[in-house]
Amino acid sequence: MKLRVLVDLEGRDVYWQMAIDEAMLILRTKGRIENTLRLYRFIPSAVTIGYFQKVREAVNLGFLEESGIPFTRRITGGGSVYHDANGEITYSVVLPIEHPLTDVQESYRIICSGLVYALREIGVEAEFVPVNDVVLHGRKISGSAQTRKSGYLLQHGTLMYATDLDVLEKALLVPAVKLESKGVKSIRERVVTLRQVINDVDIEALIGSLVKGFSRALNATVYYDRLSEEELMLAEQLVNKYRDRAWIFKR
Repeated sequence: MKLRVLVDLEGRDVYWQMAIDEAMLILRTKGRIENTLRLYRFIPSAVTIGYFQKVREAVNLGFLEESGIPFTRRITGGGSVYHDANGEITYSVVLPIEHPLTDVQESYRIICSGLVYALREIGVEAEFVPVNDVVLHGRKISGSAQTRKSGYLLQHGTLMYATDLDVLEKALLVPAVKLESKGVKSIRERVVTLRQVINDVDIEALIGSLVKGFSRALNATVYYDRLSEEELMLAEQLVNKYRDRAWIFKR
């Protein structure tokens, strides 16, 4: 397949980034854009909450409000995520739901293999662990989430290269039973950043490795592009949804 690549290292706020991802999915279902890989940053740092989560069970609201950290609800499932402006790259892909992506678990394995290949490219041995994690030495460096619409899927996820784990631990709430199922007592024990494994992280090189990794995972030929006017216009229509407290606090 051909895969359009968009890179946004200058970043946008959480409301815009989520609006753009949704706009991409909608326009892909209408045949208005090609299959796409987007690599981007949240600026400022932010939190996203899974579609099915209850806000007060997913995040420490008091800490977020005191710290001025914006947050919103995603259209994808999964758990709450802290997106560090200076320590995390987010990826998103929009693809047709064709064999072998028709099976949800297999689609996670294939798409997350892009991250595994990218990390191996820079000398880090990572592995995919179902349902949707990429781990180093048993600790999570990436999580992903997905939604499906009209024969297409949107999957997006994280790559923590230098996330401030002190802030992450204060911002997110994870049920004790979930931590215990992973054999840990705290979020800090559960996650790892790339910088903890290799001291120096070159962001440009990391982006290149991610593009190469997803190209391999999806057996795709890539070309670089930019957001179309149609994508930006649709995202502008969607962005207020992500700012709306009725959407954010719908659960």
